[in-house]
Amino acid sequence: MRVTAVWSRQRPVMPTGRKPANIPNQRVWYCGNSRCLRMAKQVVTRTYKASIRNHRQVSDDLDSLGFAASKLWNVGRWMCDRIWDEIGHIPGHSELTSYLKNHERYDDLHSQSSQRVLQELAEAFSGWYGKRRNGDTRANPPGYRKHSDEHPRSTVTFKAAGFKLDTQYNRVRLSKGSNLKADWSDFILCEYQTRPDVDLSTVESVQQVRAVWTGDEWELHIVCKVEVEVSDSPGDKTVGIDLGINNFAALAYEDGHAELYPLNCLKQDDYYFSKQIARCDDSLSKQATRLNHTKSARRTHYFHALSKHIVERCVKEGVGTIVVGDLSGIREDDDTNEAKDWGKHGNLDLHSWAFDRFMDLLTYKAEIEGIEVKEVSERDTSKSCSCCGQTRDANRVERGLYVCDNCGTVANADVNGAENIRQKVTPSLACDGGDRSIGWLAQPSTYLFDKETGAFAPQEQVTSALLKSPSSDILSSETAGR
Repeated sequence: MRVTAVWSRQRPVMPTGRKPANIPNQRVWYCGNSRCLRMAKQVVTRTYKASIRNHRQVSDDLDSLGFAASKLWNVGRWMCDRIWDEIGHIPGHSELTSYLKNHERYDDLHSQSSQRVLQELAEAFSGWYGKRRNGDTRANPPGYRKHSDEHPRSTVTFKAAGFKLDTQYNRVRLSKGSNLKADWSDFILCEYQTRPDVDLSTVESVQQVRAVWTGDEWELHIVCKVEVEVSDSPGDKTVGIDLGINNFAALAYEDGHAELYPLNCLKQDDYYFSKQIARCDDSLSKQATRLNHTKSARRTHYFHALSKHIVERCVKEGVGTIVVGDLSGIREDDDTNEAKDWGKHGNLDLHSWAFDRFMDLLTYKAEIEGIEVKEVSERDTSKSCSCCGQTRDANRVERGLYVCDNCGTVANADVNGAENIRQKVTPSLACDGGDRSIGWLAQPSTYLFDKETGAFAPQEQVTSALLKSPSSDILSSETAGR
């Protein structure tokens, strides 16, 4: 029988088994015979690191751009101080660009690169203001980028008009600012080397290139749009995820079991690296820069490993929809709309998490497996009983325990919240047929980050989380499961 393949955005008729995921902007190849179904395609964003093979030849030019970015940052920082003193207002990105576009330092970089420096400064001020508003009295405003009489090398971002990529010869041309152009040398020609499994000639488009100083040398971060294969949904079940300040994630599955992912590893890292950085003579010194880079790499690895593990568990359990509590209002009180007081350590922990970063990683990994990620309101999910629905503040006896005085349910508080979140999409009780109070609601499985393997595993299989300190193993984000 002859079968004709057809290109269409219409959802195909699926054979029994896995259903097509509800993912926007995906393309599906299918033919007249429903059994002749191919993998869906979706365009996602990826960042690839690349070393610079001719580093010795271009390092001086890259240094000049890195120093120029720091100087422009300092000019913008001074301008923010001046405006604040005059009218009590911190200017945003657009305002800073308008004020400084005719400044001499603005022309040291390509115009798009200068705009990005000022955007980062505005974002840093916004983050600082948010932390202070929510009770973090130790948060400091972004400082000047200067070490004695020297400037550190800042990251320089080149957008579409500021670079030209030659994938045939593995070269990229980076534009200088008009002040740094000398005769014919108005650009920097870098020869790059990516991982063997990365072929930039096959990507949809390259969005930007970043020159990043690692503390020892320059490297390139190339941000691309890549077309990837997307699997069909592994099933129809749902799982609820509650993100919190004690357990980073609590999961409640539709078929009646739950999992906890404690935050111990990240807290150990934050404590260790904060102490080491505090011992440095200067926060911008080479040693402090290296410590901050290592801390950031470890955190990135943690979020990659956690999101990968959760998606793998969902595939195994036949989950087609992940429901996550919307964290946009997590810092405000439901009744007063004022900043919540989580306690001294709670406030600090809350602001140190990269919630948005984790959600981005979870979403794109889930989409590749055909799993949809939905965000729902968290309102009252921590106060309501997931068995009978009663809402009462006093039911949450303490941070880790929930006791319902109406139906007698005893549950882990975070799991109870996750189950309430799940039921907002699938409003049915998850029941394993037994007494919920002594079952999965009260006794969830616990997974810990294993520093030996760099992955998550059941608590009983992990000893390194308790026996090893951050100083004894320096994990690189390069080893994280992507």
